[in-house]
Amino acid sequence: MKLTLVGAGPGDPELITLKGIKALKAADVVMYDALVSAELLDYCRPEALKVYVGKRRGAYSCMQEDINPLIVHYAQQYGHVVRLKGGDSFVFGRGYEEMEYARQYGIETEVIPGISSSYAVPASAGIPLTTRGVSESFWVVTGTTKEGKLSGDLQLAAQSSATVVILMGMHKLEQIAALFTQVGKAETPVAIVQNGTLPDERVVVGRVSDIVEKVEESNVGNPAVIVIGEVAGLRNVDYFQFVNATVSESAE
Repeated sequence: MKLTLVGAGPGDPELITLKGIKALKAADVVMYDALVSAELLDYCRPEALKVYVGKRRGAYSCMQEDINPLIVHYAQQYGHVVRLKGGDSFVFGRGYEEMEYARQYGIETEVIPGISSSYAVPASAGIPLTTRGVSESFWVVTGTTKEGKLSGDLQLAAQSSATVVILMGMHKLEQIAALFTQVGKAETPVAIVQNGTLPDERVVVGRVSDIVEKVEESNVGNPAVIVIGEVAGLRNVDYFQFVNATVSESAE
């Protein structure tokens, strides 16, 4: 009996790791999430059982309380279960919970990291999370805690000079904008990337003060990653050239 947690990456099926593909080819059962590309299931053996256990806001195929026992059931009945999760299973993926639950039943576990959407999605949109002279670090924060509230860490992140990346935060965008405004960041650039790394990727760029309005006008929604910080403005080529020139002059 074995459980392998595999990070499928941010959406583009080519961004899964080679080790992840090898695990899919060896699986007896693959339990996959909503944001996982269906193309990845082509790597599975024809006889492998494929089980959809997706969770999307407002549309739950399975609750987490159902998924954990299912992992144990399939491992006991079939042998090797691959839990295929979007991004990286240890970055807001609840992978650790599933792993610990399986271990209670004597199931061997392995973790195969995936490319996290927290940095890959901004990168695909041409937004660096750090770059010399602009940002020295970044925070990755969930937009909603298990209690349905904004994370307390977001208040701390907003007061720093770091880039702030917010996952699962679109339905709280207005509250997020208000929080950053309260700490004097109303004119800070914001970028929102929907369906990052995919052919239908959409990007909306604005500032804290007008991003809610721009999102409403563009009808951009989930799944999306929110990036707040000066780097969000670097997607504008002219601004990027200006910053590079400024850094070069200061270095001289």
